[in-house]
Amino acid sequence: MSIPPVPSSPTPKPVSKIWQPDLTRLPRLTAARRFFRWIFRLKCRLVVFVCTKTTVLGLENYPRRGPALVVINHLGDPDAVLVVAALPYFPEVFVKIELRDIPLLRWLGDRLGVIWVHRGRPDRRAISAALEAFRAGRMVLIAPEGRESLTGSLEAGTEGSAFLALEAGVPVVPVTLTGSEGRRIEANLKRFRRSPVTVTIGKPFNLPFKKKDPGALQEGTRVIMESLARQLPPEFRGVYAYVKE
Repeated sequence: MSIPPVPSSPTPKPVSKIWQPDLTRLPRLTAARRFFRWIFRLKCRLVVFVCTKTTVLGLENYPRRGPALVVINHLGDPDAVLVVAALPYFPEVFVKIELRDIPLLRWLGDRLGVIWVHRGRPDRRAISAALEAFRAGRMVLIAPEGRESLTGSLEAGTEGSAFLALEAGVPVVPVTLTGSEGRRIEANLKRFRRSPVTVTIGKPFNLPFKKKDPGALQEGTRVIMESLARQLPPEFRGVYAYVKE
């Protein structure tokens, strides 16, 4: 069977206009930050319960401890709340630096401790922060599409997730969401309805390549994105529609 061509995005991936690398670092897990994360997770679970009918599948697949790279598809703004509520442990999260322009999100991100990332740029400090997290036995969450999907289905993945998995030699945990589009949840709330949402946690796997192998990043990205596609209904697979269950 021939291998399909590497998917590409019909529109360019975003590039951060903001450049503040001094803000990018791995957050320290102080007692205050651990407590704030615990409170935040409780609030996320309350919001998810009130606003959605969320089903979590494959919870037994989530590792009890790190290091691991958690990859998700990105359908809408509610994804962050849904994932935090669904996962049993709070991972380190990549968050686009542009959100610091919103005072509430800047305050929340700094209290929770996130890894601010500059999209579409060679953000070496973000990479260093993730690798440091892995060395400390922590989990890191990233959306390999690099943005919220413009089509409502999978877009082409960027190579950042494959680079991290290969560089650190850590397992990849695929997590997929359906029904988490912001407009869908908002429309249902206006009708006093809870939106059906599904969060699926797949089995961890290691990329079958070495970081020095020719084409390792490209093929690693393909494997990661196909693992997400395999967990999604056909209509959500987008440019990876060729993937079969």
